[in-house]
Amino acid sequence: MAIKLKVPSIKGNDCAKKITTSIQTMESDAQVDVNVDTKTVTVDTAASEESIKQIIQSAGFTIEGY
Repeated sequence: MAIKLKVPSIKGNDCAKKITTSIQTMESDAQVDVNVDTKTVTVDTAASEESIKQIIQSAGFTIEGY
């Protein structure tokens, strides 16, 4: 299931790499796409949306509306 989240605190490619690494460390089968321009993170995974949000927040990023 694809989960799309707005992450306004993404500043550049370093942020994108940190988010991708954080998610794939916890969910190794996850397909992660971070769009720096639109500040969105799309994750195709079997994990719950809640767990993905917690991983992103633990990496130090804010999620719009969460």
